[in-house]
Parts: sequence; C-alpha cells; structure tokens
Amino acid sequence: MPTNAQLLLLDRDVVAPSLTADQVMAAVRDAFVLHSQRAGRVFPVVRTKLQTGGVFGIKSGDVASRDLLGFKAAGFWPANPGRGGEPHQATIALFDPHTGRPLCIMDGNAITTARTGAAGGLGMQLLARRESSRICVFGTGVQARVQLDYALKVLPHLREVQYVTADGARSPSFEAVFEGRCSIGPARDRNDAVAASDVVITATPGGGPLFDAVAVQPGTHLTCVGADTAGKRELPAGVLERARIVVDDVTQARSIGECQWAAQLPCTEIGDLLAAAPAADRSATDVTVFDMTGIALQDLTVARFVYEHAIEQGLGTAVPWPW
Repeated sequence: MPTNAQLLLLDRDVVAPSLTADQVMAAVRDAFVLHSQRAGRVFPVVRTKLQTGGVFGIKSGDVASRDLLGFKAAGFWPANPGRGGEPHQATIALFDPHTGRPLCIMDGNAITTARTGAAGGLGMQLLARRESSRICVFGTGVQARVQLDYALKVLPHLREVQYVTADGARSPSFEAVFEGRCSIGPARDRNDAVAASDVVITATPGGGPLFDAVAVQPGTHLTCVGADTAGKRELPAGVLERARIVVDDVTQARSIGECQWAAQLPCTEIGDLLAAAPAADRSATDVTVFDMTGIALQDLTVARFVYEHAIEQGLGTAVPWPW
C-alpha cells in the first residue's frame, strides 16, 4: 500500500485570497447548472441544534464526471463573539472518489461567505429589474455585506441603500465598506424602506418576520438568506403567495428555507433558469423571491478551484497521510 500519500491543509490565509469574485460566480453558476441537469448530486442535509446552543450541519455531494466528492461541516455558534471568534464556522473536505482518500481539508468560512454572495448576485441578475436603483438590506453582518457587494456589482443603476439593524442604530462600520459606491444610511421605518425599494435583501439570523407583507410593492425582488434551518423565517406570511419563487434546491428549501412556511407553493430551481436559453421573461410587476439555503455543489465547485490553485502555486501545508 502507498506510504507516501499526503493530505493538503489550507487555512483561511490561503483560501481567502484565492476567492476572486468572477471565479466564484462562475463556479457557483456551474454548480447550479450541474444540479439542474442532475449531473451533480446533493446528498441529504444534516442540520441540527446542539445542547451547547450551536447549530451543526453537513452538506455533501458529488459530480461523478469530474471526480468531485466532498462535504462541508458547518454551523452557527452564537456565543463565539464573546470568545473572540466568528459565530459561523465551516470546514470543507475533498476526497478522491475512486479510493475514498482525503485530498484536502480547508477553511470553509470564506468560501461559504463568497459562494452565498455569488448566488445572491446570480439571483439578482436573473430576477431583479435591470433598472433597479434602490435597495433595502436587513442586517449588517458578513452576509449582508457580501450580498450588497454583489448587488452593486450586478445592478448597474443601484444608487440608494437603506439598511435595517436589530436595534435601529446606525452602523458606521457597515457604511464605511460601501463609501463612494452608493448613498447609504439607516432606514427610519422598515416598512417604508421596503416599500421604496426595488430590491430587498434579508440577511439576519432568521428569528421572525422582518416587515409587513403589504410593504412589498409590485416589481420587487427579494433575496432571502437567513432561513436555513427548520423554524427560521424572515418573510411575513403572504409574500410567498404573491411571488414567483426561485430556490437553489426544491426539497431543501421546503424543509429549511422560507418555503417551509408555504411548501405547497410552486417554485423553480435557479439552475433551470441558468440553463435555459433564453432565460424566462420577468414582468415589470412580478414580485420575485430567491430562497437561498445553500447547496453542497456550490461549496465543492468553489473548493475545487481553490484546491487546484493551491497545488499550482505550492500553497498550504502537506502532511503525511499514509494508507
């Protein structure tokens, strides 16, 4: 048996600089199309609350034609900021599907952030009105920042940003990230901000409805990030019933996403839209919702190019891993 096998370890200082926006968006698009064509498989999700107060999950899958196999172990530990760490934690592992041998273990936090932001960007490209100029963001954390960053990249007319914090206070650090790219400030009233916006991003812990359903005007696009566990929600009742709903995975969205609250409603997977030629038309008065729960193929396609980049550049730490 081989005794010189090695396992490559990639920490955040290697992973994060490798994540260029264009490459991440291309990899995520690829993941959604593979999923649509059933060329890539998504295995059943593990997502459970722990006695420690955290939430732990595993998302896994494979693409047989590309020798791609792996998983992401991730979750949310709300007490971590008090320990000086990030509440979201993620680790990704890639395997050789022919032997089962691990190829690489890498930090998954930056990948999770980037691939979720890229997914939101793709959703906005497809579903938001091209002339959208005003946006309302719920939350000011990591995901709120990356979603707004991609929104500014893909919506060329976006100029005015209102944001909503849990306590209603201004967030100078959030505003500073986007200085010079848009006009940005806190919303005085969350319902008024939603009603005045072309795009609404919800990127909170998913503790309950964030605004009233009547605030959503015809033509609005909503990117929903925070509902990723049974019992979580950000949208009020009545919005999904009015909307054209797009999801990353139907089964997953109906079990842990916003669609868990209206599982009987029809929805379309974003990979089907990306694979269509031409893409489906959007009416100027359509309300659209992208219910994002995150699928394993997003993590794996992004992790693959990070791994290949590390091999090419001689990055990371290789440790002996004999058979």
